Amino acid sequence: MALEKLSGKVVKKGKDVDLSEFDVVGLYFSAHWCPPCRGFTPELAKFYETPGERAPGTKFEIVFISSDRDQGSFDEYYGEMPWAALKFDERDTKTELAGMFQVRGIPTLVILDGKTGETLDAQARNTVMEMIDAKDFNKDKWGK
Repeated sequence: MALEKLSGKVVKKGKDVDLSEFDVVGLYFSAHWCPPCRGFTPELAKFYETPGERAPGTKFEIVFISSDRDQGSFDEYYGEMPWAALKFDERDTKTELAGMFQVRGIPTLVILDGKTGETLDAQARNTVMEMIDAKDFNKDKWGK
């Protein structure tokens, strides 16, 4: 399971994150050097920062999974993000997760049920953009 592979490997603001506390977990495959990623990240941040409007009562977290080439690029890019991240040195975990979810390009956002690990939306980048445009959280798709 993807969430088990992340256990003990995710941080937010320098502190370990227990993903089992969340109802919905997004895996955000992205990189500093990728122009489409740099365009989507601010939109995803807007979405992330308004969860009460989108899914009242749903505990939601995103985990940045970096395709950056070095720790400095990771640190700079992650510094712009309000969510959690897979530690940069967990390259094997990043590769394993990318394979598990058939990530063929970035940015890719995969939404998981935080309790079961079940994939709720493998194309969540598109879903997030639709939700932002509609100003509505699709509770049938991700809500708890």
